[in-house]
Amino acid sequence: MSKHGKFNFIDIFSGAGGFSCGLEQAGMRCILGIDYEKHAIETFKHNHKYAQTYLGDIRKLSNKEVLRLLDDQQVDLIVGGPPCQGFSTVGPGNPEDQRNQLFMEFLRIVRLTKPTYVVIENVTGLLAKKNESTLRAIFKKFNSLGYNIDVQVLSAQHYGVPEKRRRTIFIGSRVNDTIEFPKVTHDIERAKKYHPPVTVGDVLTDIQTKKGEVFNHNIDDAQIKSKIDIKRLKRIPEGKGIRYKRDEDLYLTKSLKLDVDWENLREGRFRQTKYQRLDRSAVSPTIMTHRHSYYHPVENRYLTQREAAKIQSFPNDFVFHGPLSAQWRQIGNAVPPLLGKAIGQVIKKMYKKYLKDKENNLNKTRVNNDKIDKVRGEAFVYR
Repeated sequence: MSKHGKFNFIDIFSGAGGFSCGLEQAGMRCILGIDYEKHAIETFKHNHKYAQTYLGDIRKLSNKEVLRLLDDQQVDLIVGGPPCQGFSTVGPGNPEDQRNQLFMEFLRIVRLTKPTYVVIENVTGLLAKKNESTLRAIFKKFNSLGYNIDVQVLSAQHYGVPEKRRRTIFIGSRVNDTIEFPKVTHDIERAKKYHPPVTVGDVLTDIQTKKGEVFNHNIDDAQIKSKIDIKRLKRIPEGKGIRYKRDEDLYLTKSLKLDVDWENLREGRFRQTKYQRLDRSAVSPTIMTHRHSYYHPVENRYLTQREAAKIQSFPNDFVFHGPLSAQWRQIGNAVPPLLGKAIGQVIKKMYKKYLKDKENNLNKTRVNNDKIDKVRGEAFVYR
């Protein structure tokens, strides 16, 4: 732990810094953010006052430059979302596979700075059977570096985020025998045990900072240009949309019907619901990287970036930089800050346990078929 009494951490493949924002809410301190996207790093720099930043290809970031940027500060934690699917124990994998290279770069910085903890976030698809060799390689690689590592799929809505977003989360420790994950705090089931889920309606009315400012919220930019799209949207009730022919028949008049051959459409439906209004009484579907996926619950327009960021649990004073498309990409790609906060809190809890009993010896967890199969079984259960 640093001289400031805080956990210092590095965010690799940081994007705009949603994960970092949550970890700082948990009392940690970001000292370096690394990303190749210019507007994302501008956003990161604006919102993380103590952090150095590196804009560019991580493969060109030398160890010497990393150490210069850290300026002798201790690193307690490294977090990031390196692409994992290219990394495999089947032979050396393809050395030209960029995903493989980027994962190895993540490992290089872990090896260089020797943090006490590492956290990797990735898509739930990483736990699919076809990626088994990748999953085992990750365990084996971190075990060889001295980390006890475990994996779970976490749902953002269980931690106060008004959004269904599920991520595979690996947590590794050099000092704990047992890896812990955040306990569910919000759920619709067993209501007495948990807080009820935070809904879209709970957050869309609260978008001002304490000073009364509102950022990234231009209603004019959220208007729909197509007149026929506006007419169609006006007929869609809150929380509804068009996915099947029955939806089209129910909501649209003959003159507004979509030019679709439903019988020859794969599975007789759209892959993603069209004209989907969010529901103020429910959590949102996963916020995407563009504004055309969902519409305001009652107004005939798209969401603004601020509204999308609020659904992702970003605080109102978190400012996004770059053109509209870049801001949406940053918001849609982010780890929701409140999920990051929950992960940060459980890591601090693990560290306190370690300090209580420094006599504990690290028990390197073997890669366990039952463990991986159990997590995989839960990864694709959608409620």
